Amino acid sequence: MEHFKDSSILITGATGSIGRQLVSQLLKETSARRIAVFSRDELKQLKMREDFENDERLRWFLGDIRDLERLKQAMYNVDFVIHTAALKQVDTGEYNPIEFIKTNILGSQNVVEASIYCKVKQVIALSTDKASSPINLYGATKLTADKLFISANNYGQPRGTSFSVVRYGNVMGSRGSVIPFFKELNTKGQRIPVTDLRMTRFWITIEHASQFILESFVLMNGGELYVPKIPSMKIVDLVKAINQNADIFEVGIRPGEKLHEEMISEDDSRRTYVLGDRYVVTPVSAEWGFVTPQNMQFMEEGTAYRSNTNKHWLTDSQIKEFISRSDK
Repeated sequence: MEHFKDSSILITGATGSIGRQLVSQLLKETSARRIAVFSRDELKQLKMREDFENDERLRWFLGDIRDLERLKQAMYNVDFVIHTAALKQVDTGEYNPIEFIKTNILGSQNVVEASIYCKVKQVIALSTDKASSPINLYGATKLTADKLFISANNYGQPRGTSFSVVRYGNVMGSRGSVIPFFKELNTKGQRIPVTDLRMTRFWITIEHASQFILESFVLMNGGELYVPKIPSMKIVDLVKAINQNADIFEVGIRPGEKLHEEMISEDDSRRTYVLGDRYVVTPVSAEWGFVTPQNMQFMEEGTAYRSNTNKHWLTDSQIKEFISRSDK
């Protein structure tokens, strides 16, 4: 990707699943001169250094996004920032709300302020389907973070820094994926718990997610929230793809969990247009002068992009292929 030629890139939370995938892709497919790994776990950084064989283009910053001054140090002479760091466990957030607020909201604001202070050119924050019409604390903090990054263009663009957001669903192959859990139970011959037999989710491979994020840097002007067109899957079908004869039992939806996920709400649909393989949600308010491209196809007002009403569904063979790829 020529967009990143001879550039310096920083990734917050880079030792996580998507962060590692982004680092790998940037090293293989771009001529970026420097990639800064910013995270707070020294053991994960050590393992990552070994996995990437101490690539000389990588730089290693121990730090927490709650620490504004450390972020400013790490972002010195950085051109692009990808903000992946977050606390993500739904049930943990319900019991520890202030910790999620400190990291997902206040930490995200620190990323905004450090990016503007250091004159970073472009910043993309990662969101989640749980941020659309949120019913749990995690989703609410991510929606707030989304709003912070979009509105940051009011302050950043006059200083040369643009902000956008990428939102997607469950990542196949990430550490948080339910697939390894189901497979382990199946290997042990145990019953497999499903919270609700009707449950559906959006699914995206980790490679697709990474590619989508990097492509969004090329497309963005600042203020866009990009949502990929991705398939849905029934959780029951996922279990059956692992073992057609699996003993499934229903345990009930957990606190803060939705039956179906949503990436674009009905109210946001009137501000959303279609751009190739993605939807683009435009800002509610854009004092910096956001201009929606002309002659774009907009979503039908009053519709929503939800996992249960999605037009694109994974077939049994595609699910099995995804499961097989997750083993590699």
